[in-house]
Amino acid sequence: MTGQGESLIPASGIVVIDKPRGPSSHQVTAWAGSILGRRVGHAGTLDPRVSGVLVVMFGSAVRLAPVLLSHDKEYICLMRLHGDVPRKAVDTVAREFVGRVYQRPPRRSAVKRSLRIRELHEIEILDMEGRLVLFRVRCDAGTYIRTLCVHMGYALGVCAHMQELRRIRSGPFGEAESVSLYELADAVAAAREEGDPGPLQRMLLPPASAITDLPKVIIRDTAVDAICHGAVLAGVGVVRVEGEFRKGEAVAIMTGRGEFVGLGEPLVSSSALKPGEPGLVVAPTTVLMRPGTYPRGWTVQRR
Repeated sequence: MTGQGESLIPASGIVVIDKPRGPSSHQVTAWAGSILGRRVGHAGTLDPRVSGVLVVMFGSAVRLAPVLLSHDKEYICLMRLHGDVPRKAVDTVAREFVGRVYQRPPRRSAVKRSLRIRELHEIEILDMEGRLVLFRVRCDAGTYIRTLCVHMGYALGVCAHMQELRRIRSGPFGEAESVSLYELADAVAAAREEGDPGPLQRMLLPPASAITDLPKVIIRDTAVDAICHGAVLAGVGVVRVEGEFRKGEAVAIMTGRGEFVGLGEPLVSSSALKPGEPGLVVAPTTVLMRPGTYPRGWTVQRR
């Protein structure tokens, strides 16, 4: 894509696609990239027969994949029981499965079938008709709902399988932010051919929308360019800390104006980080802001 439409598409960002049943996540992501004319990646694979929220990153935002992949997920599932069970028993089993569970990926999975622990934060039985059970589940990333259905069936003594599945949330992104590929293509066409950027601008989210739940380290303007060049952040460059974190956890590095510089790994906990004091405190791991965005506030020592 060239011309006015191209200039209206930012170099990096996020678009939440409502993936249809049928194509793979890779195919849908590739189509979104073709529509936008950008390098793309996605956060959290959905099986071809599963629909719903697919977070697509483009440009340098692709480097946020580790954070986006770790986000909790929320699904609506239709489970079919292989025998008759009273509603009360289903409700009881659903409550018992909330918490940490052991899972082994299904045979058709693309990952190694090693035993793993995942946490189910919430299971709500929405409706039940005959042997069909509709429920909502909020869980850790990497939870296999197909496996959950099998295990719930075992617990009920009748066996069960997953009949349909839809993802309704991935981290901070839900169905309200999602758009179809057709809507995305129409918005790009409207921007390029009709000069109406409004619909497209509402669909394309900034990279900072991915880190709303991360603790933040606010830095001085004079430290920004050094971080953009890969320097480790010292306490003298910190204005304040928002949220709590432990050593080694991911944090968002922000300017005083609320601009997203990148991700960092704390070398100390939030309780030990003292803004304005010397000592190295955060090592940048993923920098999205381009060098030169802020004036250089550091010097190179020459021997």
